[in-house]
Amino acid sequence: MRRNWRAMALLLAGAVWMTGRDARAADHAQPGTRSVMDAHNCYPYFEWWSDRIERSLSTGTPLAIEQDLAWYTDPKTGRSWSVVTHGAPLTGQEPTLEHYFFDTVRPVVERALASGDRSQWPLITLNLDFKDEKPEHLRAIRALLQSHADWITSARKTAEDDRPQPLEIRPILVLTGEADAQQKVFHDELHDGEQIYAFGAIHSAEKLPTAAPEVLDTETASNYRRWWNNSWRVVEPAGQPAAGAWTAARQERLQALVKRAHANGLWIRFYTLDGSPKADLSANGWFHGYNFGSLAAVRIRWKAAIAAGVDYIASDQYELLARQIHSEQKQH
Repeated sequence: MRRNWRAMALLLAGAVWMTGRDARAADHAQPGTRSVMDAHNCYPYFEWWSDRIERSLSTGTPLAIEQDLAWYTDPKTGRSWSVVTHGAPLTGQEPTLEHYFFDTVRPVVERALASGDRSQWPLITLNLDFKDEKPEHLRAIRALLQSHADWITSARKTAEDDRPQPLEIRPILVLTGEADAQQKVFHDELHDGEQIYAFGAIHSAEKLPTAAPEVLDTETASNYRRWWNNSWRVVEPAGQPAAGAWTAARQERLQALVKRAHANGLWIRFYTLDGSPKADLSANGWFHGYNFGSLAAVRIRWKAAIAAGVDYIASDQYELLARQIHSEQKQH
């Protein structure tokens, strides 16, 4: 009974806490209210594909944008800072999150704040994928988020942080990973009454992908942990290249996972759903392991994910997936 009560409390919290325009914004912050395109690996690799963030924003809002972060130390000066990158080797020439993400989305956020229309907030979900978890790196990003407090959705830390507190909805929502090292910095080191600006995922990475939904997701939402991040292998264990035909049983599996997440007050994300000829992979910096092999094969899964109510659908095909979501939503 307690688990059911806590899940219901989370789902109702936004509606109780907000009224009028704010209440309409809160509706879209609740799990299961909409599906959005999640722009996978939305950053340049070295000198390549530097237009990814502009491409993602061109699809319109709401959307999610994934940024991978690493901690670079200059061997000459010893100075360190966070850079947006998929990983080593690092040169120090990679963009920073401040410049690449926050400066780029500034016009979108400032227009949203000036308009007073909160009906679609949060407009942008920033999905942080840390390539290392050095405390100094995490604290630098915490400070960066705090410096943009007027832009970022938050919740107040309390002494009862197993219970989700109401979200203060702003144009950006920040999600981060499941590691306890991240919880320590983004949550545990805060004092009661301070604002949480990055929300972690529940623990599921080490679990068997074919396990039942209630085994994969044993956690209800807490004040800090509010989402569930999944490889597509929890739906189709063979992986994207060997997935084969989409079946009714797989649709039921997907629906059961989504239902479980939402019942526990969690947003749910799946990565990464691509479908393209092999020649397009190297040309665009996409990975074979995420590729279903054809647009037709991935489109049926995009439609299934939208129909099931997946909150975040990650893909490298930003424009095509966004159009699919908009089309499906117009029909309903």
